[in-house]
Amino acid sequence: MKLLAATFATLFFAAAAESNQDKAKPDSKPSVDIQEVTPQLYAYTADLLFGEVWKRNELSPRDRSLITIAALVATGQTAQMPGHFKLGPDNGLKPSEISAIITHLAFYAGWPNAMSAAGVAKTVFTERGFTCEQILPTPSEPLTLEPVSEGKRRALVDASVGAVAPGLAHFTNDILFNDLWRRTDLASRDRSLITVAALIAQNQVAQLPFHLNRAMDNGLTQTQAAEVVTHLAFYVGWPKAMSAVPVLKDVFESRVSKG
Repeated sequence: MKLLAATFATLFFAAAAESNQDKAKPDSKPSVDIQEVTPQLYAYTADLLFGEVWKRNELSPRDRSLITIAALVATGQTAQMPGHFKLGPDNGLKPSEISAIITHLAFYAGWPNAMSAAGVAKTVFTERGFTCEQILPTPSEPLTLEPVSEGKRRALVDASVGAVAPGLAHFTNDILFNDLWRRTDLASRDRSLITVAALIAQNQVAQLPFHLNRAMDNGLTQTQAAEVVTHLAFYVGWPKAMSAVPVLKDVFESRVSKG
């Protein structure tokens, strides 16, 4: 798996200025072309999306960059990626974390989407002057997963997937969870957050309960989870956001009932 990380890293180039979390605002002036063709969309973009949604306090600007980038990668929206790959570091994301987001989402949104995003990131990283040292994660020991819950998850995968697709069960248990999820180039909460965002973006509601519970176990609050859906409505569309709401309701209620 070191080869996988290195493969993504070699798509990027060299060095950049320090991130500044105070500059936590997207460009509030969309392209004049948008104003000329769809003036009402321009107004909504400037006044509502950039002027209100991105300034709501329920999520930090860094969290909003995380889930927006995840949604764009998951849906292959390469034309919109440069602006958000530039905004992410201004909102506190490290270049190595953007690289890690792309790598993580190869597993949840497919290699073609991740490879396309890596090409865009290379261009942006070069423009911003990020160094290889800023892009590559700092070597560290992998995270230790909670043994009881991880044992239950592995047993469930073996029982439900192993008999039908043993190779998929193997890669799920030994690579996806025992390697990727243990990497330290993203915090566990961040990794959960981008996974939830990608699932909502792809309308994969069947996979959402497990990962939403995992995200909340990793520190995402109920208020923040609700705001993730609200934010993503603007980036993946209202139908996908509305489809996620019943899942959130069930997860919230089940966690309350379990105490």
